[in-house]
Amino acid sequence: MNSKLIVRLLKKLWGIYALIIFISTLLISFCSYVLVFLLASEKKSPFIAHQYVSRSWSRVLFFFFGIQLIVKSKERIDKNQTYVFIANHRSQLDIPCYAIATDHTIRFLSKVELTKIPLLGYVIRHLYITVDRKDKEARAKSMEKMIKSLSDGISVFICPEGTRNKSNGPLLPFHDGAFRLAIQSQKPLALLVLNGVDKLNSPKHPLELTPGKVTGQWCEPISTEGMTLEDLPALKEETIKQMLVYLH
Repeated sequence: MNSKLIVRLLKKLWGIYALIIFISTLLISFCSYVLVFLLASEKKSPFIAHQYVSRSWSRVLFFFFGIQLIVKSKERIDKNQTYVFIANHRSQLDIPCYAIATDHTIRFLSKVELTKIPLLGYVIRHLYITVDRKDKEARAKSMEKMIKSLSDGISVFICPEGTRNKSNGPLLPFHDGAFRLAIQSQKPLALLVLNGVDKLNSPKHPLELTPGKVTGQWCEPISTEGMTLEDLPALKEETIKQMLVYLH
């Protein structure tokens, strides 16, 4: 048998194993999320859900998947600061990477379609901020919710590419939302660059998985203090410039 076919077969088998692990741990994590949302106050539930459920679940998944995340320059991120977090997006492994790499309590911006996924949809509705990108009014409401979250001291995490990057380029074109949010809220941008995720779990072959190492590199945060929406293009350009330095 061709060696490439053998490698693809082994990746698929590991991917099936990982899917079984994901479903099994999802059931346990789902029960934990439900208890948090039922018993904790609205103010405390995001903190408990992220710090004690999402991050623990992500670490368990990576342990069984045989994946190690190495986070670099974490000291650049102020634990007492509220941020608009952004990161590149190339793989299904990205979400657990974000959760592990980010000590802050965060709310992800998610597509409203994901709320229809069994079990996970419940978690997304209660923990994330969802947006229907086709509805202008819904986009405006999601922006209001994100600004409120930041004012409440809960950071927001956005993938400005909008979807997984399946191209051969380092980044897809960035949407304006994350930068508009950072400027309107006057919160700094915190940039996370992931490398290696697409080699372990290709966006073109999502059911294939390989054990290995992933790196998460924190860039120097970008202050938006005093900026207006006229500064948005320059802010976006500076963000892309910084992220490209660490992408390989």
